[in-house]
Amino acid sequence: MKVPLLDLKAQYRTIKDEIDAAVADVFESQYFINGPDVAACEEEVAEYSQCKGACGVSSGTDALLIALMVEGIGHGDEVITVPYTFFATAGSIARTGAKPVFVDIDPVTFNMDVTQVEAKITEKTKAIMPVHLYGQVANMPEIQAIADKHKLIVIEDGAQAIGAEHKGVRAGATGDYGTFSFFPSKNLGGAGDGGMVVTQCEEKADRLKVFRNHGSEPKYFHKFVGGNFRLDALQAAVVRVKLRHLDKWTAGRQSNAARYNDLFEESGLSDEVVRLPVDAPDDCRHIYNQYVVRVERRDELRAHLSEQEIGTEVYYPVPMHLQECFAYLGQGEGCFPESEKAALETLALPVYPEVSDEQAAYVVESIKQFYV
Repeated sequence: MKVPLLDLKAQYRTIKDEIDAAVADVFESQYFINGPDVAACEEEVAEYSQCKGACGVSSGTDALLIALMVEGIGHGDEVITVPYTFFATAGSIARTGAKPVFVDIDPVTFNMDVTQVEAKITEKTKAIMPVHLYGQVANMPEIQAIADKHKLIVIEDGAQAIGAEHKGVRAGATGDYGTFSFFPSKNLGGAGDGGMVVTQCEEKADRLKVFRNHGSEPKYFHKFVGGNFRLDALQAAVVRVKLRHLDKWTAGRQSNAARYNDLFEESGLSDEVVRLPVDAPDDCRHIYNQYVVRVERRDELRAHLSEQEIGTEVYYPVPMHLQECFAYLGQGEGCFPESEKAALETLALPVYPEVSDEQAAYVVESIKQFYV
């Protein structure tokens, strides 16, 4: 039995007519840059994310970058974030000339360990960039409280977490900015690169839209140096269609995660061998962009599952502080032990909504066969 890590064709088949019609409408209009689909997509994502404004951009990476740029963060500044994340988080900070300052993760949620943040704040600190990893919101009330106390900007990296909640508040709705990615593999993915920045401040939303168009307002007049960060109308049209189905797909992911939990419990594998993801706190809405377990002999298990035609992925094998390009920060092995441990133990299993009961059972049985 084959179980791919992700099957975008299965998703597309369920909404093909809607997608094809939306794309055809864009071609009929010949309005590919900005335009009504982008504006409507911004309004719909802002409303879905409990925010007052939004700015469509060219990728989730550029969403982070433009938020930093709008706040004037650059050379001599510091931004606090985590080392266990996708490269774009720390990379966007470095691209502005600012310094990424790392704090370790909580070993249960994989998100920022809030207890370590204040110790890293200096007179150079300008922002905190928490990551809502794998579809679970970081402890935003405590992070925002620290930011308010020290007058810092908060940029939420929600690339994997649109629709996720902490105590009823959605990812992106607490900080100054929330950023999302529409990379095709995300729970809300486009047909290529795309992203969005959401905010509770309409003035910030307007400023973002100036910066995404080379800082031009009005046309050909530039008060700021921005960039070409525009969201294509074709991507906006695709995202608008998929957004209508997102809650249904999230329910499918949550159902598959719960099925995995039950199957692992029935398998007899102990927590020491396979540790399951945890919804923490209990009143959060984990949207399971990934279903990530901690396992012994991770790389050997992954090779075994590949032989069984089961797709897996390692997010992320090398923490940011150990990446060659960040060697100048002077932080070697042992500096962030929880991030380093997660990089060695974590494995993502197929959890997309179309995973069948039989496929999930096959995945767990194949893991059991490896260990027993």
